[in-house]
Amino acid sequence: VQLQASGGGLVQAGGSLRLSCAASGRIFSSYVMGWFRQAQGKDREFVVGIRWNTGSTFYGDSLKGRSTISRDGAKNSVYLQMNSLKPEDTAVYYCAAASTYSRDPRDYFNWGQGTQVTVSS
Repeated sequence: VQLQASGGGLVQAGGSLRLSCAASGRIFSSYVMGWFRQAQGKDREFVVGIRWNTGSTFYGDSLKGRSTISRDGAKNSVYLQMNSLKPEDTAVYYCAAASTYSRDPRDYFNWGQGTQVTVSS
């Protein structure tokens, strides 16, 4: 499966963005789809994940309480709604797939090109 993240942009602090991750190819029902982010000069950081078949979710610390992940089987897509954005949320956001619940980017594969999110103060 190939993944492509989109929806990033420039937003003021306190604003919202909705990112999309479109999959071309089959997303196996057991897959976990994850969102990560990587700020310049920093390691890739887990944001949130969702089990494709059950919709169960698990969050990292960075956007917990300010983000919601969802999926749409008909559109073969995963979404990340981010609210109350802060300048420190500025990063490239990526989606990827894993075969197990994990917050470790090394467990994920099929990384797509990310989408830049810039939050101005």
